[in-house]
Formats: sequence, C-alpha cells, structure tokens
Amino acid sequence: MTNKCSFMMVIALSALTAACGGGKEAARWVKYENNPVLGGGDLGTVFDVSVLKEDGVYKMYNSWRPKSSLALSTSEDGKLWTQPQIVLAPNSETYWEKNINRPGIVKKDGVYYLWYTGQTSDSSRIGYAVSTDGIRFIRQSAEPVLQPELPWEKTSVMCPHVDWDEREGLFKMWYSGGEQYEPNAIGYATSRDGLRWTKYAGNPVFAADPSNLWEQHKVTACQVIRRENDYLMFYIGFRDEDYAQIGIARSPDGIGSWTRYEGNPIIAPTPGAWDASACYKPFAVREKDRWLLWYNGRNGGLEQIGLAVFDRKELDF
Repeated sequence: MTNKCSFMMVIALSALTAACGGGKEAARWVKYENNPVLGGGDLGTVFDVSVLKEDGVYKMYNSWRPKSSLALSTSEDGKLWTQPQIVLAPNSETYWEKNINRPGIVKKDGVYYLWYTGQTSDSSRIGYAVSTDGIRFIRQSAEPVLQPELPWEKTSVMCPHVDWDEREGLFKMWYSGGEQYEPNAIGYATSRDGLRWTKYAGNPVFAADPSNLWEQHKVTACQVIRRENDYLMFYIGFRDEDYAQIGIARSPDGIGSWTRYEGNPIIAPTPGAWDASACYKPFAVREKDRWLLWYNGRNGGLEQIGLAVFDRKELDF
C-alpha cells in the first residue's frame, strides 16, 4: 500500500511539473485553465506577441499567419481578447517583406515604434514602422534596418525586442540570428533614432548551453526587462529543432555575464494539450502583485497564444 501511494504521488508531481514548467518553483507559473486565449478556429495560427498595457487595457501586437500580417488584439483582463485587427500588411513593392511577423513595440512620447520581421522563403530581416495611434503604421524605410551580415547570423535576423533607455537616450534591441526555420542565438544592437543600428561587436550575447539538456540546441526569441539593478531575460530554449520550452536569465548590463535561473525551464509543454509539442516566444508583464506571461503553444502544426501566471510580485531571481 505504501509503495502504491508513493508511486501515485510521483505520477501526480510529474504531471504538475509538465503542466507548469520543469524546475525549481516552476509550479508557481500556472497555466490559465482556459488556454489558449487567442488563435485557432477561423483565426488559424496567431503567434509571437508583444504587449503594451495602457490605461488598464492590454494591447497585444501579434503575428497572424494566415494573413501574413501584424495584427492587434485588446483585452481588459489578459484572458479575453478581441479579434485581431491588421495594423501592418506585407509589402509587395519590396524584395524582403512578402510575409511579416514577430513584432516588437515601444511607446515613447505618444508615438508607437514598431520593429518587425520581414521574410521571404529563404531569409529574414528586420523592418521599422511608426504610428501615432497604434493602429495605422507607416514604414520608415524601404530597406530593412537590420539584416544578416555576420557568420553567426547566417541567413536570418528576426524576433526584435526593443527597449528605450531614457538615461542613455538609446533604443536597445535584442534580436535572434541564424537559420531561417529557427534562429540559433541572440544578438544585441543600439540606435539613437530607431532606424540606424549598430550591432554589438561581441555578438551573439546569449547562446545555447550544451550542458543544459532542455536548451542544448538553440536559444532565441527573447524579451528583456530592465530592472533596478540588472536585466531580466525570458527566452526560448530548444532541446532539439522541434521541442521548445521557456526559461529566464539575468545580466548586470543586458549584454554579458548572463546567469541562468536554476529552476529552468519555467514553462514546458503539457502532454496531450494545445501546447503539447512546444512552448515558444514568451512576453511577460509585471503587475502590482503578480506576473502575467503570454506564450506560443504548438500542437502539431497549429500555434496559439496562452497565458501563464506567477502569483507573486517578486520572482526571487
């Protein structure tokens, strides 16, 4: 009887770990019971989000794959979202953005600054657009503002995450570079105007750790949050080309000396669920007493957006 109870307890704990993440304190990242919150059905694949919160309303800029476009959905609680509204469509007049996706959004002085990925069948580059209302965006250049040039970037740069540093007067971008299907590592670049970028000479600034099975293959598609004394990164770790999970790391300057959280991964696929195949592209918002994190979940060929909640103000990391 004792052995049977012990066995059942192990099974229960394993199921909880799979549902909420893979390591220390992982159970505190709890997946919303009614996931996914956006995508599927008539919408198809909706993925790779960037979120702003304004006047109590969440604004989710996302990639709407069937439309090859960037779209906007809004929500008052982070769970119930409006239907996507296209804010930037592909550009048939340029050679590099037949399909656009993977947005990064910043609002500064009443203006919305948007960086996005433009793709062809064999390459990815990063473009730039601006809006005064967050809905109608105007491209600022016919050419990409960032493109693959260095050996580690291979054919593609994508997944821009941008922060405005008021103290330094700089836009800071963390981007993914490498192969087209899934990029390999994370680079860093800076700009005074959002249009002309200088890549960090020591790129990539964050790469896979072969000693960690869960992220031994690739790391990519990060969000970086500037805190009082350091920078916090949420990122995707790939065990192999198809199986992905979400982890966190921190750095004193957002460039080097990254320390990974010993409880990684914090979010992992749930067997048999809508995110059974992979968990991708995190985006977290810190509230007064908790964290909300949206991420891509994939089951087979369909990606949708889900929500996970960390029900404390501090991450202890």
